[in-house]
Amino acid sequence: MLRWVLFALFLGICASAGEQKKRKVQPQSFSRGWGNSISWVQSYEEGLSQMRKSQKPLMVIHHKVDCPHSKALKKAFVAAKSIQKMAKEDFIMLNLLEETTDKNMAPDGYYYPRILFVDPSMTARTDIVGKYSNRKYSYEPGDMAFLAENMKKVKALMHTEL
Repeated sequence: MLRWVLFALFLGICASAGEQKKRKVQPQSFSRGWGNSISWVQSYEEGLSQMRKSQKPLMVIHHKVDCPHSKALKKAFVAAKSIQKMAKEDFIMLNLLEETTDKNMAPDGYYYPRILFVDPSMTARTDIVGKYSNRKYSYEPGDMAFLAENMKKVKALMHTEL
């Protein structure tokens, strides 16, 4: 009797292991909800490397998961079709939950959210700023048209300066 119980238990374990192998495991997306159709790089170093190869500017979004301002900006960013299109086609995209060791990525301090651009000459474009003098690289949900204009400026600079 004990043999049959052990045999049944063994069969159950084998069957459940087979079921687990059949399930597809979804890879974690580096978009973190900022746009699943966009190709996102995993790290700042990878972003710099991809930028040099492609000669496209790097757009770095610094945010926090539990920050209400970051959440609101993410929602507006995803809803802005023109921004999503430019991000997908014209930029190397990175969103960071952790700070980089590059002090150029926090020219006016460490706050969230903030968006900075880096051009292929490895220059952080501190001249491309948002609307707020106390948080130069911050954008709010209502600033998506302004962000789109800044993205267009960065693209134009690529053709005139480099």
